[in-house]
Amino acid sequence: MNEKPAENLLQPLLNDLGDFALISQAISLVLAFALGWLTLHLIRRQLSTQLQAKWVEHGGNRVALPALVLLFAVLGRSVLEHWQSVHLLNLAVPLLVSFAIVQASFALLRRIFRPSPALRVFERTVSWLVWGVLALHITGYLDGLIAALDAIGFSVGKQRLSLYTVFLALISIAVSLVVALWAARMIEQRFIDAAPLNVNMKVALTKLTRGLLLVVAVLITLPLVGIDITVLSVFGGALGVGLGLGLQKIASNYVSGFTLLLDQSIRIGDVVTVGDRFGQVQRIATRYTVIRALDGTEAIIPNESLITTTVINHTLANPNNRVAVPVQVAYGTDLDKARTALLSALSGQIRVLQEPSPAVLLKGFAESGIDLELAFWIADPEEGQLLLKSDINWAIWQAFQREGIEIPYPHRVVEILNK
Repeated sequence: MNEKPAENLLQPLLNDLGDFALISQAISLVLAFALGWLTLHLIRRQLSTQLQAKWVEHGGNRVALPALVLLFAVLGRSVLEHWQSVHLLNLAVPLLVSFAIVQASFALLRRIFRPSPALRVFERTVSWLVWGVLALHITGYLDGLIAALDAIGFSVGKQRLSLYTVFLALISIAVSLVVALWAARMIEQRFIDAAPLNVNMKVALTKLTRGLLLVVAVLITLPLVGIDITVLSVFGGALGVGLGLGLQKIASNYVSGFTLLLDQSIRIGDVVTVGDRFGQVQRIATRYTVIRALDGTEAIIPNESLITTTVINHTLANPNNRVAVPVQVAYGTDLDKARTALLSALSGQIRVLQEPSPAVLLKGFAESGIDLELAFWIADPEEGQLLLKSDINWAIWQAFQREGIEIPYPHRVVEILNK
């Protein structure tokens, strides 16, 4: 039996050179580009200013223009093929399809991932892959390459896997994962806009949705390319061994992350103290929690540590925090005068709350003087206390200088007795 020769799209086109059919197809392509641009312009005019900004931000022009040109080119080919050859359009259509796929891929990837060198490498890989497959298709070598890859295979249990099946599965899984991540991003935006949900619940639902979509994408894709999902049992066993040997901590941190998000003992934005670390919770990730200190440094703390150790949450039930400034005055000081001076030091401090009202406490009688404490409340502990205490101490010093109040210091009197 004779094999059907591979279809080459270039040779028929070369044979048409000098033919009037080629000119009519070229005119059809020019019209397709013109109609595509005009249609895109009309669509954009119907959009509001806000929607136009989002359209440009999401790469709408880059995707819509090649798609519209492709649509009109296909329509033109379907009309012309009744009266003449359409070899030029047969070549142009896959070119337009490839260009539309590349542009749609770029727009989708940039919607999901932040700009980075890795993203640019991935985009170039997608572009090379699409244009490479197109070149093989145009020259007629694609079918032969597929047959060669399909002839090389190996067995996993009762399932035979060829290189072509593996290659197709990898591409299909990559595409399905990207689509799943895009869908998760859209759902995440809906969760963010949902006012009744708190931040922790939004993050937890987002992570659960993303994980579920990724698993479903893989489970749907593998059967579509001819791979029995029972093959995954082999990899599941290997994963179980890995968890038993060295991944317990990762699994524990993963579960602890969801525990923190769901029980809301620590929320994003809370001010906490973990060991010697004080700061605001910036992010609760799958494996770790980021706490930003007042000096700008960020501590990455494993989620398991936040479950198993003592954590002081300064804003769990009430965001207001009490601040105490200790002061010592000499024994001969008029305490009523000292109290007035201390309270006056708080005037002008916009961070100090008037309710609960500030107070001056007599803490005790020390060796060198009387211990007082200026106590007040603030509503923004995430801003820290160091600078605030410094400003108040400056004000106390100036008030004591005006009122003639002495701040004692340790001193000793040494008497030398001559016998």
